[in-house]
Amino acid sequence: MYLCNIKGRMNIMSQANNPEAFYKKLKEQLQDTSLWPSEYLYKFIVPSKNGKVKEIENIFDNMGAVITTKKSKKGNYTSVSVNVRMKSPDLVIEKYKEVGERVDGVISL
Repeated sequence: MYLCNIKGRMNIMSQANNPEAFYKKLKEQLQDTSLWPSEYLYKFIVPSKNGKVKEIENIFDNMGAVITTKKSKKGNYTSVSVNVRMKSPDLVIEKYKEVGERVDGVISL
């Protein structure tokens, strides 16, 4: 499942639905709300075990990203915030797709 918050609007999409339509709308929203290149804040939730946080860190390695994490109250999940300068909406979407493909159990916010 992907959740994406653009300027206060929350969009929810399951991968079983139409991901291309979701990404097309996301791209339009990003183009309409930001000038590029721009800072972009990714937010993910992953299971705390099995190195999932490290997998996300590796995806954003060497990009100058500032990554912060916070474990859930019981410690089962970790929220991961990634603040990084991106060149275009297309590259933002590519990273969402890469994280979704490479990190099992991730929820993108």
